[in-house]
Amino acid sequence: MQLDLRVDRSSPVPLYFQLSQQLEAAIEQGSLTPGSLLGNEIELAARLGLSRPTVRQAIQSLVDKGLLVRRRGVGTQVVHSQVKRPLELSSLYDDLEAAGQRPATTVLVNTVVPASAEVAAALGVAEGGEVQRVERLRLAHGEPMAYLCNHLPPGLLDLDTAQLEATGLYRLMRAAGITLHSARQSIGARAATAAEAERLAEEQGAPLLTMQRTTFDDTGRAVEFGDHIYRPTRYSFEFQLLVRS
Repeated sequence: MQLDLRVDRSSPVPLYFQLSQQLEAAIEQGSLTPGSLLGNEIELAARLGLSRPTVRQAIQSLVDKGLLVRRRGVGTQVVHSQVKRPLELSSLYDDLEAAGQRPATTVLVNTVVPASAEVAAALGVAEGGEVQRVERLRLAHGEPMAYLCNHLPPGLLDLDTAQLEATGLYRLMRAAGITLHSARQSIGARAATAAEAERLAEEQGAPLLTMQRTTFDDTGRAVEFGDHIYRPTRYSFEFQLLVRS
């Protein structure tokens, strides 16, 4: 399929940026699907009447965002669109499914551990008391997207590893009759440790998005404390800001 790409030479917006924005929109809207080839830089430059360096700059900006990848002997290929997660009480699994990202999960840890001071404070349990610890690697299109570490209070629900690999944690909670009501969440960023970089296929020291969340049910009980890290080239959070009158 040939995309309808146009550049406006009278616009103050740089030509490479005009092209990159149109390509990014085509990826986000599904006109360029994961795995599809972008085409030859020379042909694209000739079709649009642009210089090859301009086209290369546009493509490189999308490679840097993680939307395209250059493969030797194959060409420039669409990886997938970045998942933009709205700040609402939803699970990563549901968000990936909604974005057409084909989520998959590898459970790394599913065990009972003593609660650290941080976990105990978040869940309202005694420090050193038993809590359920679950560590998962969430993938989309076969690529690592996020590392998820969750702690749950004792006796909340029976977490089967096979079920955790087949669906999302929040779905299992709802199936067990737990009504999720609200959450307290903080978002930040930091450099990847060696272990985190290996898990997420990044370089050590690469920037990562972080998110901590304590989720409460409709009785006000803390039912989950999550400490998650995300690859920023694959994932972002969206905010809606309102002006107070």
